[in-house]
Amino acid sequence: MEHPENDPRYNGLTVNPGVAAPPSVNPYMQRRKRKPLPSAAEMVEGILKGDITMLSRAVTLVESLASDHNAIAQEVIEKCLPHSGHSRRIGITGVPGAGKSTSIDSFGLHVLKNGGKLAVLAIDPSSERTRGSILGDKTRMERLALHPSAFIRPSPSAGSLGGVARKTRETIVLCEAAGYNNIFVETVGVGQSETAVHSMVDFFLLIQLAGTGDELQGIKRGIMEMADGIVINKADGDNLERARLAQAQFRSALRLFPKAASGWDPEVLTYSGYFELGIPEIWDMIDRYFAFVDANGYFERRRAEQSRYWMYETINEQLRSSFYNDPEIKRHLAEGEHLVLANRQTSFAAARQVLDFYFNHRQKI
Repeated sequence: MEHPENDPRYNGLTVNPGVAAPPSVNPYMQRRKRKPLPSAAEMVEGILKGDITMLSRAVTLVESLASDHNAIAQEVIEKCLPHSGHSRRIGITGVPGAGKSTSIDSFGLHVLKNGGKLAVLAIDPSSERTRGSILGDKTRMERLALHPSAFIRPSPSAGSLGGVARKTRETIVLCEAAGYNNIFVETVGVGQSETAVHSMVDFFLLIQLAGTGDELQGIKRGIMEMADGIVINKADGDNLERARLAQAQFRSALRLFPKAASGWDPEVLTYSGYFELGIPEIWDMIDRYFAFVDANGYFERRRAEQSRYWMYETINEQLRSSFYNDPEIKRHLAEGEHLVLANRQTSFAAARQVLDFYFNHRQKI
């Protein structure tokens, strides 16, 4: 379109024509072809060889909600199961801001000094929009992320209770089959995910801060009852005395709790994750714990209890999935919801009708 400013009436004023708008997509960029999905046998072979790419793809299949992916993932897990179970599984929790990721970075480097391999399963809160991880714990484990013997996998919690990743336990099996003899499971630290993580680890470490008023909160939440060890972070500089005071308070509080089933008396230590002070002492405590539970047989009993627990959890999950994915149930739920919102039926009556239909429907099948 010609600019009116170029009319002869406007002597001395000239407007040059503009250029065409460039395309929004780079025309030189070629669409990358997605690699074909390996077979279950190929994945298992790669995992047992320690191939980190195959391990990552297998974990992605485990986390996938697609039914065809789930079938392949279960086959891979079954074949990897005989090669698993030979690791130390350590759960690490604490309130947001307690320094969990920084501490894991220091803990991990200390563990890897003695050889072996380390897998860190960092359970991130999920974005409400994309359902993906939003914290990016891997970016806060800078040194560990570059270590050739470390595997860090931030997993979105996918909206499950307390932010617990639904497939974390299966991922542990895959990591162990790949030769990772140390497994860290980091929770989001919101107060509800701890129970599920406690049911899949051997040692449960609670990270606390001094001078934040969280001492009594920790007691109220009952998380201390699950902890096998409590460590006070940021015990350095001006905060050292407050950390020691918190240490004494937690030790006093632990005396009020009944004896743990393992027979172990939880210890309270102070350290600084940032300055790496007190890290060897924490690992000495963990070594003593494993020696203690190995000697009294609790370690094997605990692993057996965890396997039974997750069998029933899997059943509950499959029943829930079967219920909500049934097309007829979806229709009855929509009808019941409409009646409830119109105040024509109570919530309990609507729920009872849907459940009655489901049970009758399943009997006919």
